[in-house]
Amino acid sequence: MTAYPLLDTIETPADVRRLDRRRLAQLATELRQFIIESVAATGGHLSSNLGTVELTVALHHVFETPADRIVWDVGHQTYAHKILTGRRVAMATLRQLGGIAGFPRREESPYDTFGTAHSSTSISAALGMAMAARLAGRRQHSVAVIGDGAMTAGMAFEALNNAGATDANVLVVLNDNDMSISENVGALNNYLAKLLSGGLYTAARKAGERVLRVVPPALELARRAEEHVKGMVTPGTLFEEFGFNYIGPIDGHDLDVLVSTMKNIRRLDGPQFLHVVTRKGKGMKAAEDDPILYHGVSKFDPAVGIVAKPPGKLTYTQVFGDWLCDMAVRDPRLVGITPAMREGSGLVRFSQEHPKRYFDVGIAEQHAVTFAAGMACEGMRPVVAIYSTFLQRGYDQLIHDVCLQNLPVVFALDRGGLVGADGPTHHGAFDLSFLRCLPNMAVMAPADENECRQMLFTAFSLGTPAAVRYPRGSGPGTVPANEMTALPLGKAEVRRRGSRVAILAFGSMVQPALAAGDALDATVVNMRFVKPIDETLIAELAATHDLIVTVEENVTDGGAGSAVAESLSRSRIARPTLHLGLPDAFVEHGDHALLLARCGLDADGITRSVQARLHR
Repeated sequence: MTAYPLLDTIETPADVRRLDRRRLAQLATELRQFIIESVAATGGHLSSNLGTVELTVALHHVFETPADRIVWDVGHQTYAHKILTGRRVAMATLRQLGGIAGFPRREESPYDTFGTAHSSTSISAALGMAMAARLAGRRQHSVAVIGDGAMTAGMAFEALNNAGATDANVLVVLNDNDMSISENVGALNNYLAKLLSGGLYTAARKAGERVLRVVPPALELARRAEEHVKGMVTPGTLFEEFGFNYIGPIDGHDLDVLVSTMKNIRRLDGPQFLHVVTRKGKGMKAAEDDPILYHGVSKFDPAVGIVAKPPGKLTYTQVFGDWLCDMAVRDPRLVGITPAMREGSGLVRFSQEHPKRYFDVGIAEQHAVTFAAGMACEGMRPVVAIYSTFLQRGYDQLIHDVCLQNLPVVFALDRGGLVGADGPTHHGAFDLSFLRCLPNMAVMAPADENECRQMLFTAFSLGTPAAVRYPRGSGPGTVPANEMTALPLGKAEVRRRGSRVAILAFGSMVQPALAAGDALDATVVNMRFVKPIDETLIAELAATHDLIVTVEENVTDGGAGSAVAESLSRSRIARPTLHLGLPDAFVEHGDHALLLARCGLDADGITRSVQARLHR
């Protein structure tokens, strides 16, 4: 690896603060090269981290971290922060089991003041820290670093509204690169002041109507005459209406300007708002040219860049994307909705083929769910493509706005189960539990790619709330059939007949359960439906087997296994059961197969658990 004469001398931010300002540019150059080489060797988030190098150097040079708190929104831009806070060597273990996380974690370093990975939480957390410091009588600065994509979420504006009503020493740094993961959408991503070219009028009008309703002065501002708004409103005006002292925009790659501005801000009291403009992928031409491709990367040769791999097995995400396009041709009522995850959720092709029926609502999961409910009320058939952990953020809307009204909204739930290197913030460990308790909701989990396609069609055909939950990556390799056939609602499928033990497997666990079934001579069932559960088959199996085993890639508490136990109870059947699934703990980051094995959810683990239960 390249020698880094200055970076190698930095062990803590105190070393950064001791540097003469004229040497900071050299540090930034070395830091950026180190990130490129490091991520090329391990994989991880790249373009977002390259864009925040100078900003990170300036923050640690000016503020007395960790006494001054820095909260990084989302956290996929914190590699420079990790390197400067004593984890340079540990970057070789990034996102690996036992290594450092890809996001900030409080238990990893005192400089990681708040654990993040889901967006738009930083301002709330930093404000909480600032107010706690005041109550404790400490002179402390709290800094929230938030991207323009994360600023589209309502939670960020709730926090701004609250912060502006205080005189807390909180600094909000808006890192404006006009990107989140996909391109930003909506009115609130255009805050570039000198570069707005009149786009601010639209932003002010939409924000005034939709976001600023809780702030009477801002609402009044938005109601002014069109010409007055065009002439007077700037990003500074908008944020000052929230009670912030607005500064910017400034060049987020100019260290002299960054350091001077931050030093001035540090002497000010009350809520401050610093607007910096950066470039995602800065310093690596390939990443600058295609920041989406280089957002999250596998290992690659930095001299060559990312090389397209030959087509492999279809992923579940691709199966969903193909089904959505096919279904859109069959039914003109279908609309596709995503909260800023077009690429990750497999909606690129749909957005191109059906642009008027494609809706990216920005990083706003709550809005996405209720937006879908509103469309369903008017006769449309919305399909919401969303990650399991992101649906958690719209749970109240799922209950109140969709299920209570029994609206025909389909949730294509990607990343169900363990996701690997992104770790506990992104593991879809709880969805079967939090979905199956909701009235009117049907919940399905496919065992293979073809079943995923058929379940999506089934969910769409029900005319009620429905979720199809599938894992990240590929399945066993079953080629989806072109035709679409609705599955019998709530009916399971016996895949293997055996004796004594019946293994009831859900979704991704069917394949390892079949392998375990061969070793145990057990009956193996692809349950297909978590809700409604196949009560008839469960009762039949309980009458003919000594042990009922359930296997799911979800926490066992309240999950699919609990549904089976409740079914047995309703039928007044007393039969020994064994429930296998994810533990009552947050599973660490690491290789997906290794994590499954550690949780006892591979074929060997299932076999051992059943044998141990039989021998008791």
